Amino acid sequence: MKTFNINLSDRANLIRLCSGAAVFAAGIALDYFTQSGFWALAAFITAYIMLGADIIFRAIKNILKGHVFDENFLMGLATIGAFAIGQAPEAAGVMLFYQVGEYFQEMAVNKSRKSIADLMDIRPDYANLIKDGGIFKTTPEIVNIGELIIVKPGEKIPLDGIVTEGSSMIDTSALTGEPVPRKAQVSDAVLSGCVNISGKITVKVTKTFGESTVSKIIDLVENAVSKKAKTESFITKFARIYTPVVVILAVLLAVLPPLFFGAIWSEWIRRALVFLVISCPCALVLSIPMGFFAGLGRAAKSGILIKGGNYLEAFNHLDTVVFDKTGTLTAGVFKVTSVQSAENFSGSELLELAAYAECFSNHPIALSVMKEYVKDVNRDSLGGYTEIAGCGVSVAMNGKIILAGNQKLMSDNGIVFRESHSSGTKVYVAYNGGYAGCIVISDEIKSDSRAAIPALKDRGVRKTVMLTGDNPLMAEAVASELGLDEAYGGLLPHEKVEKVEILKSLKNSAGKQNRSLAFVGDGINDAPVLALADIGVAMGALGSDAAIEAADVVLMTDEPSKLAQAVDIARYTGKIVRQNIIFTLGIKAIFLALGAFGIASMWEAVFADVGVSLLAVLNAMRIIRADVVK
Repeated sequence: MKTFNINLSDRANLIRLCSGAAVFAAGIALDYFTQSGFWALAAFITAYIMLGADIIFRAIKNILKGHVFDENFLMGLATIGAFAIGQAPEAAGVMLFYQVGEYFQEMAVNKSRKSIADLMDIRPDYANLIKDGGIFKTTPEIVNIGELIIVKPGEKIPLDGIVTEGSSMIDTSALTGEPVPRKAQVSDAVLSGCVNISGKITVKVTKTFGESTVSKIIDLVENAVSKKAKTESFITKFARIYTPVVVILAVLLAVLPPLFFGAIWSEWIRRALVFLVISCPCALVLSIPMGFFAGLGRAAKSGILIKGGNYLEAFNHLDTVVFDKTGTLTAGVFKVTSVQSAENFSGSELLELAAYAECFSNHPIALSVMKEYVKDVNRDSLGGYTEIAGCGVSVAMNGKIILAGNQKLMSDNGIVFRESHSSGTKVYVAYNGGYAGCIVISDEIKSDSRAAIPALKDRGVRKTVMLTGDNPLMAEAVASELGLDEAYGGLLPHEKVEKVEILKSLKNSAGKQNRSLAFVGDGINDAPVLALADIGVAMGALGSDAAIEAADVVLMTDEPSKLAQAVDIARYTGKIVRQNIIFTLGIKAIFLALGAFGIASMWEAVFADVGVSLLAVLNAMRIIRADVVK
């Protein structure tokens, strides 16, 4: 059975609506079945006070602050005027149905906030701190870096850290939007806000709560709705002009026909009051921001945290996407990609020689060789290990020398070798004075990157560019494999900034001033470029704190293809927002004309205001539920 959580404020509001509706119904019955106009009027006035007192008080309060023309003023003026011309049932009825509509609108808004509210649930309540030989439950805010905490099955991880004991499956869906749990074991990093599913783990804290992933995400979410899109800002300005204009038109409608054409005052005042109710701009003022709010929520569900509606809207006009390489398009992890053995050696023999040569080193290149070799190395057979600065290593195995390093190491030792032209870092290996072959080690390209570039092109992105500090040949190789338009290697951080400035100026000179340039990066050296771009996108799961802080968008799954999904969400949001603008203004225009000509009554006015608002909000909610990805 489905249950609904109603807070005390909603419950009180519901009781007030039901009580007001009952009194209004009593007034209708008294007016219809009896001749007692006094008691019927008393019922309508009572219902009006129960239902509309808050609106009248808000209108007065806003007038005292200098904010005269809003929906509260329009509703108060129109309904009090209706009482004045003897239309008490209509006045009370308008207020009843207006409040009912507002109640359902608030329910719709609350439902649309659920995706972002779910993110707020990632805030941990406590941490199990190991101290003085015991375990103490305490608030995450007071736990220091380096201290140990216990996370039991079913508990949220309260702080970022490294697993020091135990293993478990971790539910990361609250951060990444991905439903598949991942395994966490000793030496693995775990992020706050994730849920420990299966086993008890001990975690060494690496960040205080204020600097933790969960804290930063909550801060992003809380501030996201404060940054308005251009469409939202336009609607706010439009409402400020629109409202006084329709009030003036209503006054003219009430006064001019009786003064100049001898029309009946009460009839034209009634029409003016209907005109005022219809003209309330709340459908526009509520549904447009609601559309962007729903878009932000839909993106959050997919692991895309967007810091404001303005950045969401900017994805509608994406022209150029600039990528960092390491950690963005590539995994940032070295891997053996090619084993090129000489004639007298097999691939497995070459790999074994390289592993024996590199087994004493902690360099990433050496570690990648050891990972590829898999087997254990018998270090007892080794001796005379020497690191040769700028060249490589030398080690004796059973009295025979193994050399592993660059071309210079081979040349300096008189080894005749065959130069490899593969992209990546080359480790040349010689054994007992003869050339054994070459092992190529590269930063592995993310499988998701291969899908990201064509997906962006399919969505109208004109240019894709890669900037990297890696060597130009490696940059060209990665760019060629992924199908990027341009690639620039060997860049220092300030040179990346210069390149992005050039790309922005080229975009503008090509007549694309209204189009957006996005930069996607993950390192601390990417922060200046992220801030410079129209849309700065950071890799959130593995990215640096500085990059996430400077970025406008955070991809929690570290998947570049999420950019294409962000474009889809932005376009769908824009489509719904345009629908709401056209629908709202169209219905308003029709009913304003009907009200002015005396065809529409107060009841139609209620539909034109409250009904249109509710329909527009419900339309905006489609963004949350829809499958917007191509």
